[in-house]
Amino acid sequence: MGDFNLALVIVAIVVCVIVFISSIYLLVNYQHPDDANQAYFPKFVVVFGLSIAMISILMLPADVANRHACRHAIYNGACNLTLPMKDLWLAIYIVDAILVFFVIPFAMFFYEGDQDKTLGKRIKSALIWVVTTAVVCALVLGILYGVIGKVDFSVRHLASATTTFPTTWQFSNNQPCIGNTARQCSAFTANVTSEKTWTMRTTFPEYVVALATIVGSVLFTIFGGVGIACLPLGLITAFIKRPKAVITRSQYIKEATELGKKARELKKAADGLHQEERSGAKGRKWRKNVKAVEKELLQLEEDVNLLEEMYPQGEKAETAWAFTVLGYLAKFILGILGLIVSIAWVAHIIIYLLVDPPLSPFLNEVFIKLDDVWGLLGTAAFAFFCFYLLLAVIAGAMMLGLKLVFITIHPMKWGATLMNSFLFNVGLILLSSISVIQFCATAFGYYAQATAAQEIFGHTLQSLRGIKYLYKYNVFQIGFVILAGLTFLYYIAFGWRRKKPSGRFQLSS
Repeated sequence: MGDFNLALVIVAIVVCVIVFISSIYLLVNYQHPDDANQAYFPKFVVVFGLSIAMISILMLPADVANRHACRHAIYNGACNLTLPMKDLWLAIYIVDAILVFFVIPFAMFFYEGDQDKTLGKRIKSALIWVVTTAVVCALVLGILYGVIGKVDFSVRHLASATTTFPTTWQFSNNQPCIGNTARQCSAFTANVTSEKTWTMRTTFPEYVVALATIVGSVLFTIFGGVGIACLPLGLITAFIKRPKAVITRSQYIKEATELGKKARELKKAADGLHQEERSGAKGRKWRKNVKAVEKELLQLEEDVNLLEEMYPQGEKAETAWAFTVLGYLAKFILGILGLIVSIAWVAHIIIYLLVDPPLSPFLNEVFIKLDDVWGLLGTAAFAFFCFYLLLAVIAGAMMLGLKLVFITIHPMKWGATLMNSFLFNVGLILLSSISVIQFCATAFGYYAQATAAQEIFGHTLQSLRGIKYLYKYNVFQIGFVILAGLTFLYYIAFGWRRKKPSGRFQLSS
């Protein structure tokens, strides 16, 4: 047993190192050239935040493996030698909350600050915003914790008469209890009025995690519900709308000229907005125009990339076109596989969570059978489904950011992602990761039973005063399924259509 626990600790350390290296790899390859050799503090926050997010997702499979470490123990103290998962969960999520609500906002304000100001003034400006946010959050958390920071557990008071301790044990379906006349135990014969509410105050760290989970659950329901459908369908529609053949040189020159005109219009508009910002005229109209410029700029970049795909140049033009065709074919295959995973997720939510009692354990049973085939196969599949939800959240945020005015666009592009976009997406991932873990702990409750995550997210969170009704009536799960269905219908009705040219770009007056 000790050897198994030692192996689990070694695996955990190795995984943490791999996660850290992966985070650095993502930063190096996604960062914009303008941020090279500068913005070191935001980069540290990005690497640290990505590492925490990935570790938090991997902790649930580790929690399940940790439970298995003492499942076949031959002495009672074996479970004390495993990883202290509850303490690790609370530590990870307290760090998560500090990053989301304090560190990342500070890094964003600092990075987006006026470059003409001195370093001290930029730090001072960012600190003012963060300290104000910290004071407000501390007051809200303190008041809520003092007033309603309690959990209400439904318990049943049972009482029975005493009987002589038997010398032999004879239990059967007809004799489930001790005693010659007992045919049912007290739990079955107890009066309905014996059900009571046991109230106790939760710990402050657990309460912070619970409130952060609620905030994340709202974002997760909206972005995840949309993303679970648009992630695979977006890949499939990209294949449907792919360029079918290479265009001629005259067509290329004509399209490139039009894109050049549009680029000059956008530059002129961006310069005008920058002048308005310096003059302090940052009202609703200014924000609306900034949003319009961002959308048109993203569309322009997509048009440029599409034009380069349709008219590859250079000595290896034929090879480039072949890779373009293979790329779209890969998108189609990944889209089909993603669609299967998305359908499995939605079906599992309906079958296991929304129907009471559940029709089937479904994916829980799949993971258990995979574990029987090979010890870590079910755990790996479990981790994949959790990571897929995170990808769905990011895809949903990107789609809604392009469609809705009040959501800021922060695209992630290979070799062209600015630090503010990096920080925004890391904050979104961190905030959503809490809800993804809670969602997975609930959705896969049969597979992840008796884990520390279930103790925090399954018992405490779902019994917290003022919050438990959101989970009792499956508000988030129902919203998730409805948004997934609406997004699917949207793609069926409009997703396959090609976008029409937007014409001359104009700002609102």
